[in-house]
Amino acid sequence: MPRVGHNGEVLIYDGDCGFCTQCANWLRAQLATPLTVVPWQEIHDLSELGLTVADVSTAVYWVDAYGRTSRGHTAIARSLTRSKGALSVIGWLLLLPPLSWLAGPAYRLVAKNRMRLPGATAACAMPARASFTPAEPAR
Repeated sequence: MPRVGHNGEVLIYDGDCGFCTQCANWLRAQLATPLTVVPWQEIHDLSELGLTVADVSTAVYWVDAYGRTSRGHTAIARSLTRSKGALSVIGWLLLLPPLSWLAGPAYRLVAKNRMRLPGATAACAMPARASFTPAEPAR
């Protein structure tokens, strides 16, 4: 499993989805503080993070240094708080009502329709896999 960031924080996304991968790559370029951004398919044992394939194949997840998880729009917002400039402020605002009340349904709408968005691949529309056996980690 990739080691989580220097401060122990990690954002987990669906690496099979082209749209999700583009978003993750964009976020990496915006980061001002260390954060590991990794596809769930590269994590050897999700259970070490308190997650399952069913969890991470249906939404993006944030795991903090204490092992607490956030899902969907909250995970995105927490990641944005680690970004440069105004994006950090936007991240903090998305964690607060009333914006958080709007961000949840907006995230679900995007996630449900990600196969129609720029960069999407056929995998974006596939239902979650019933099981997943990760490849051996690189040594």
